[in-house]
Amino acid sequence: MRALISNLCLIGTAAFMLIATPASADDVSRNKEIQERFAKCDVNRDGKLTLDEAKGCMPRIYDHFSRIDEQNKGYVTVAQIEAMAAR
Repeated sequence: MRALISNLCLIGTAAFMLIATPASADDVSRNKEIQERFAKCDVNRDGKLTLDEAKGCMPRIYDHFSRIDEQNKGYVTVAQIEAMAAR
């Protein structure tokens, strides 16, 4: 029982450290830029960027669209772009 409690404390401490660790300034800056550019390109403001919307506005997204749109939905979200940029 004592070992179980000790292990739970360690797990709780590790989880807290993961939650409490802020993202690096570079990540925050990169995501902010992605969000701003995405907002400018998402002409119909539906939260989805189509290939046509990306074409003239976000050329790197356009070039890698099928890689980001892994489920072939025909659009990508800002979260998908941020995840790809973090890799």
